[in-house]
Amino acid sequence: MIIGLYVIGVALLVALLFGVVWFVFGRGEDLPPIESGTTLTRLPRAGISGDDVRGLVFAQTFRGYRAVEVDWALEKLAREIDELRGVVHELSGREVADTGAIPTVQVYETDD
Repeated sequence: MIIGLYVIGVALLVALLFGVVWFVFGRGEDLPPIESGTTLTRLPRAGISGDDVRGLVFAQTFRGYRAVEVDWALEKLAREIDELRGVVHELSGREVADTGAIPTVQVYETDD
């Protein structure tokens, strides 16, 4: 009986000590925890660089990453690529219009 009370007393003391330390020092995080449904996945609005893509962070779930975050990042990258291709196409068209030249392709004939 005395050993049982001793074990219960030690368990309560450890729980109390753990609670005080957790309350005083927190959970060991530098920042407060993020709210549920919030993501740390971030990309700039425009001008996405390779380093931005390499620095992407997705929340992990039991079977991989959160699909919503990955889909968002892929859609943002796709829009950025579409915009860049549009700019390249527009600038290519301006170059032809500025010079008045028609782009030509050099064809080599072979004797068979």
